[in-house]
Amino acid sequence: MDRAVGAVLGSAAGDALGAPYEFGPAGRLTERGEEMCGGGGWEPGEATDDTQMAVLVGESLLERGGLEPPDVFDRFRRWAADEPKDIGLQTEDVLTNGKPWDLAAALHFQVTARAAGNGCLMRASTSAVYFAPAGREATMDAARRLAALTHGDRAAWEGTAVLHELVRVALDGGDPSAAVPATLDRVHPDHRDRYARVLAADWHPDHATEFNGAVWPCLGSAVWALRTTSGFAQAVRAAVDLGGDTDTVAAVTGTLAGARYGAAAIPEHWTDPLHVPLPGFGGRVLRSDGLRTLARQLAAAGAAAR
Repeated sequence: MDRAVGAVLGSAAGDALGAPYEFGPAGRLTERGEEMCGGGGWEPGEATDDTQMAVLVGESLLERGGLEPPDVFDRFRRWAADEPKDIGLQTEDVLTNGKPWDLAAALHFQVTARAAGNGCLMRASTSAVYFAPAGREATMDAARRLAALTHGDRAAWEGTAVLHELVRVALDGGDPSAAVPATLDRVHPDHRDRYARVLAADWHPDHATEFNGAVWPCLGSAVWALRTTSGFAQAVRAAVDLGGDTDTVAAVTGTLAGARYGAAAIPEHWTDPLHVPLPGFGGRVLRSDGLRTLARQLAAAGAAAR
């Protein structure tokens, strides 16, 4: 349970830590030495769309007793209509183009041929906790279905499926890095080689061929941060120090590191100011205790549904 809480709370903490440094250069966090400082339009400890969408997924799973894609999509659409501070361009188009839940993302990809952003990775902490007890095949399949709501490119589905599985391994007490080869065996053949490159033990974020707002380097950077550090805070700081899409890379890293090290490893000065506004839902704001409760409920409900 501590690791389940760690995955959800750790993702939110990474998101809020990285938010003020988004689109900045590498090394800015170390240079400034300011944590949960706010900036760039964010209050100290304020989580972004990454965690907001993760909460909406988690609450749908609990209230519906499982995955109902139309309900998740409706919650996303309600959230987007209230103009959150931040929303990915692709996600915004899919949620506001007026198309039904099972066509909106596919049509966007058909028109743009660009839908491999990391917006489905960033919100996966809650679903990864919920589906972990169901086993590898079930959690990877659920990840793909959730990713497909906003991302029409299968590359994004497969990356989210990998993240779900690595979290499952960590929640069971295993080493996510050691589980990479077996997880790659379950990736769709058309995408396996590309994920194998960014998840290789000798890969470094400097080797990325795309901005880390894309799904491949984002996931690769999170696994790299976990693999090359020895604790939760070190991993998340390393992710933020990469620069670029710092909130999302740190949120994904926080999901993995939280599942690996548990909630007890997350610094209190990160969790104390942490808060998650939920546009479109009556001005609700979730704080750390609310995220802990959500994570516990998801873990218990997922185990009961197994």
